[in-house]
Amino acid sequence: MKKIILLAAVALASQSIMAQQTTLREAFKDKFLVGAAISIRDVASKDPKVQAAIKNNFAVLTPENCMKCEEIHPKKDLYDFRDADALVKLAKKNKQAVTGHCLVWHSQCPYWMFKDDLAQPVTREELINRMRDHIHTVVGHFKGKIKGWDVVNEAVMENGTLRNSQYQRTIGDDFIRLAFQFAHEADPNVELYYNDYGMDNPNKRQRVVELIREIKSHGGRIDAVGMQCHLSFDSNLEEYEKSIQAFRAEGVKVMVTELDLSVLPWPQGNYGASVETNFDYQARMNPYTDGLPAEVAQKQTDFFKKFFALLLKYSDDITRVTFWGLCDKDSWKNGWPMAGRTDYPLALDRNYEPKPFVSEIIKLVK
Repeated sequence: MKKIILLAAVALASQSIMAQQTTLREAFKDKFLVGAAISIRDVASKDPKVQAAIKNNFAVLTPENCMKCEEIHPKKDLYDFRDADALVKLAKKNKQAVTGHCLVWHSQCPYWMFKDDLAQPVTREELINRMRDHIHTVVGHFKGKIKGWDVVNEAVMENGTLRNSQYQRTIGDDFIRLAFQFAHEADPNVELYYNDYGMDNPNKRQRVVELIREIKSHGGRIDAVGMQCHLSFDSNLEEYEKSIQAFRAEGVKVMVTELDLSVLPWPQGNYGASVETNFDYQARMNPYTDGLPAEVAQKQTDFFKKFFALLLKYSDDITRVTFWGLCDKDSWKNGWPMAGRTDYPLALDRNYEPKPFVSEIIKLVK
């Protein structure tokens, strides 16, 4: 009996060591791609820890900012591909895929897109032309180098209506299907995604289903819906499951595109990724400046295990899971929705090492 107990203990220890040694990139390769959004600072870093963290842990990279319109197309007649090209070059070196983020978004869009030379609003026809030119040029530049694009980002409000963005006001509701049409024209082989936060919201889910149908009814193509999944401990995983089911019923794949799990209190509930929402700093909302207590870390581990168990349940329909940031210290959650806080939302800690929950979700695959 002692020998049996000893052998069992050795086996468990061996499994634990294997889980620690196996990376996210390796563990999930037969299920879905696991990735990270990285900054150009990460791309250019000479720190071996940074480069090893990027290469060893992730199978796909997403640019955090350098492919957004204001960065890559800062002036009407100027495109700047230098930073984006550097990221694509790094991914190729590491044998990683790249997903482009993003072509049409109401935020981080340059002033010139919506104004003429006299600072007057452009017409519907002119904005369609500018949107077409932007999409054709950017998608065309990366043709054959990028796996897929977030074509339209965050166009649906929490109540299920379309966001009152400049694109929507000037062009109308059909700016979305037009954007997908232009992206397909520019590269018929690249995958096309709609990306949004708050996919645990039934109203938003239903409107995205309607968007899928609208695009397809006009002969367009949409390959996947990106659920951003900026999570908190009170996020409703049952509603996320309903969204997965709804989207796959429409014949599209599902992606988790901007995953993080904030451990900090929210001033007034989880706002997902509504960048317009900001609160003044309050010390009581920043309780873990000296490190994450063990019980909170365990709570985060337990939540991630439930979430990844859900993703594995639908792995035939889920193609990618991307963490929004390389490590905790780089996360945007340290500055939003309240600046100056210390959060712990990602897979890698502030020293670029996998956190305890990583080995636990790897065990789910094994």
